[in-house]
Amino acid sequence: MSERKRILIVGGVAGGASCAARARRLSEKSQIIVFDRGPYVSFANCGLPYYVGNIIKDEEKLLLATPEMFKRWFNIEVRTNSEVLSVDRQRNEIRVKDLLSGSVYEENYDVLVLSPGASPIIPPLPGIDLPGIFTLRTIPDSRKIRDWIQTRNVKRAVVVGGGFIGLEMTENLVGRSLAVTIIEMLPQVMPPLDQEMAIPVHACLTKQGVNLLLGQAVSGFEQAGDGSIMVRLQSGASEPADLVMLCIGVRPENKLAREAGLEIGELGGIRVDDQMRTSDERIYAIGDAVEVRDALTGRWTLFPMAGPANRQGRIAADAIFGRETRFRGVQGTAVCGVCGLTIAFTGQSEKSLRRFGLWDGMYEKIYLHPAHHATYYPGAVSVTLKLIFSRKDGKIIGAQAVGREGVEKRIDVISMAIQKGGTVFDLEEAELCYAPQYGSAKDPVNMAGMIASNVVRGDSPVAHFEDIKGKEVLILDVREPLELRRGTVEGAVNIPLDELRNRLKELPTDKEIWTYCRVGQRAYYALRTLAQSGFNVKNLTGGFLTYEMTSQSQG
Repeated sequence: MSERKRILIVGGVAGGASCAARARRLSEKSQIIVFDRGPYVSFANCGLPYYVGNIIKDEEKLLLATPEMFKRWFNIEVRTNSEVLSVDRQRNEIRVKDLLSGSVYEENYDVLVLSPGASPIIPPLPGIDLPGIFTLRTIPDSRKIRDWIQTRNVKRAVVVGGGFIGLEMTENLVGRSLAVTIIEMLPQVMPPLDQEMAIPVHACLTKQGVNLLLGQAVSGFEQAGDGSIMVRLQSGASEPADLVMLCIGVRPENKLAREAGLEIGELGGIRVDDQMRTSDERIYAIGDAVEVRDALTGRWTLFPMAGPANRQGRIAADAIFGRETRFRGVQGTAVCGVCGLTIAFTGQSEKSLRRFGLWDGMYEKIYLHPAHHATYYPGAVSVTLKLIFSRKDGKIIGAQAVGREGVEKRIDVISMAIQKGGTVFDLEEAELCYAPQYGSAKDPVNMAGMIASNVVRGDSPVAHFEDIKGKEVLILDVREPLELRRGTVEGAVNIPLDELRNRLKELPTDKEIWTYCRVGQRAYYALRTLAQSGFNVKNLTGGFLTYEMTSQSQG
């Protein structure tokens, strides 16, 4: 394990820095050198939007480690402002350019680790190079954006792209009192979410004054007479802006690997095995630049997140020194905050399963809208949660949640359940912390498990609002009459739950009945009453709140 090796690492930040530190902990004798073309080797790139938003006020807080610290703590040499130009696999050598002096030199390696990251997508649109159009990937990027806002008296911003960075930038620009417009090609923000789960996010953004232009594509940019930017849309419309943020996504930095003849996957990432080794046994690759396996489907995927990059760096170091180690793949667990709302998800979404042809007959979904802690304790707010699981055995395949409090910890629990191959019955029995200010005796995770377990057992067959059209069924609304003011499902018959047992004769025995209430609980009670009275009945999962989300997502 302590064999002396000369390890060169291209790129720092999450993956490269973690790999270097882990390698030193495994071998005091090895020589370890990290090259980074930027001025910093390890910084919190996930914190950059919050530095732009002035929530993080001190730039130094973003610096996780300095070259001096790497030398003092780990005896690791870090060379910043050093761009690796090429890899010679035959000679086990790299060419490096010192960006400050302009000199070019060679360094040989026993092991090479590539951690070049990913670069922001910049589409070749007219005017894309105009002043005031930015991407955000590094500390110097954030510095330029802050300076532009402060010196140009910026009032209006356009954010192109409604994914993670787009939403985080929106939140921070709104926090700086800018009028913000989001332009997104898809009909929703946060593309990993199923479309109906994005509806509460749209509502929150709109309430904060954000202008949402969904299903719209940018065609180009023009400089206006006053120095502002006109963002042209393919529809012919345009949006004025003093600042434009390009948050379209990132693509793997594969140039070095491609030119070295390493295998590149169909998605553009460097192909690696489960020890992060490339097609060259002396070269490893980690972080945003690599393609990895989806832990649930086995398909190749890209998942440019700091958590997996850190784990991959550690695994690569272990593998270099012969330790038995494996990267299990990615599960797609992530969280994002925007304007006081938290969005979190893990595993597969319904739309991805449908896209892969894996949904019909294989998986089911349920929705619930529980309070994040005991309702009798002040401050309880609802969480909208969607759980996806196997019809056959209840194995959990994915979950999504949106709310103001308690969202990410529920998804974290479900994420670990998925990682361990858990089922909805495990969620039903999960023993979780409870005190009224933190949760409920039946935590939302337990409730999701109970509802889904009832489905798998056959105690509560479910139906979905999007399936009503064209079905010859009776829609039974068991809410109280006053609740109908919020709206109803077209054609529904209203019989409140507390009147149901006395009005069974009003219901048909030759037609399927689909029940609903506000969130699904009373509809389940009604289903059990009707099922035991000989009726053929299903519960419209998630109740009227889910109906509103579904209706809006379908236009």
